[in-house]
Amino acid sequence: MAVYNLEPMSAKAGWSTPMLHVADVERSVRFYRLLGFELVDVEGEDGRPLGWARMATADGSAIMFLRGEEEHAVKPELQGIMLVLYAAELSALREQLVAAGASPSAIERPPWMPSGHIMLRDPDGYAVGVNQWGDAEHDAWLKRLEAKRAAGIIP
Repeated sequence: MAVYNLEPMSAKAGWSTPMLHVADVERSVRFYRLLGFELVDVEGEDGRPLGWARMATADGSAIMFLRGEEEHAVKPELQGIMLVLYAAELSALREQLVAAGASPSAIERPPWMPSGHIMLRDPDGYAVGVNQWGDAEHDAWLKRLEAKRAAGIIP
């Protein structure tokens, strides 16, 4: 098992964008539009299905799709990924998803997300969780962080 030196580093990764191997890029684009993503960029050869696409939301969340072929076979159950999204109006988003033909779970209120959480699968079987997250949730989270800092739990 590798042991990492945790000394401060000057060069750091800036942000992260998940890229999913999918069977049909166009189908994935249609599905993620239901969740508020807009198409930003695509790659593909004339007359062939799209090979790659990048989508983003107005608040900066991004996702990419790569058409799964032999070396990138679509096996979401083996890739161990769950996308977690946040919505200021979870109930309204859930209603829109149902109206569009998606199958989100009922809104649950687990201890870790008492304001609401739904789950659904994208067209390739990837798990997508959506949490209620508006100003009230954000303010409560900031208070919890401050309490953890004061207690020395986090720096």
